[in-house]
Amino acid sequence: MSTRWVRFKEGNTIRIGTLEGEQVRIFEGNMFGGAVPTDRVMPLADVELLMPVLPTKIIALWNNFHALGEKLKLPIPAEPLYLIKAPNSYLDPNGSIRQPACGGKVVFEGELGIVIGKTCRQVTESHALEHVFGYTCANDVTLADILNRDASFPQWVRAKGFDTFCPFGPAVVTGLDPAQLVVRTILNGEVRQDYPISDMRFSVAQLVSLISQDMTLYAGDIVLCGTSVGVGSMKPGSTIEVEIAGIGKLCNRFE
Repeated sequence: MSTRWVRFKEGNTIRIGTLEGEQVRIFEGNMFGGAVPTDRVMPLADVELLMPVLPTKIIALWNNFHALGEKLKLPIPAEPLYLIKAPNSYLDPNGSIRQPACGGKVVFEGELGIVIGKTCRQVTESHALEHVFGYTCANDVTLADILNRDASFPQWVRAKGFDTFCPFGPAVVTGLDPAQLVVRTILNGEVRQDYPISDMRFSVAQLVSLISQDMTLYAGDIVLCGTSVGVGSMKPGSTIEVEIAGIGKLCNRFE
């Protein structure tokens, strides 16, 4: 059975809770352990949803889907290829993605996010899922124009690290089988991406295990699984939605 966890603001107080239809059940304590339900329930429409967790880092995969790799004629990677999204790029559900001051072509990338639930260091693939709390929707926004502008240095971190360039949420959902999930990205009402997570080169367990050999993952950290075909640019004034059935819909404006 799945549970949809959210962080939200009630007045000036930040709380955690679970979604029950169009209502939020308020919990006390820590989402990752010892959370206790209360008797208080609020209408979802009356709360301001925040990013559901506070990661110390977000890791974003490159070339992790067969379909996109084959389309771009990329070599098959021997190990996960990834970068880190800067904390300043994190953005709440319904927040506005802002055009960088330098301008340029801004690209959406709808993705599944793996949310770590407890400290994870050098874990085996067979134990990796024990360290996964749940899954969320994310948009790995990229300023495409500057990525390869300097021939001597691909600017991955800068291109993907501008303020507001990593919205995620609206919920973290436990109890899901990621291999059954499908990511849909919708630009101004038009479906632009519709791809299965089962097409990943590296599975969730493989990603968590292999990345944990390099660096310690902490509760709340997110691994973005990479994206697939249908990536495209968006113009200011656009609405971009990343929808994964069973998790929800992440909606942001690009201003």
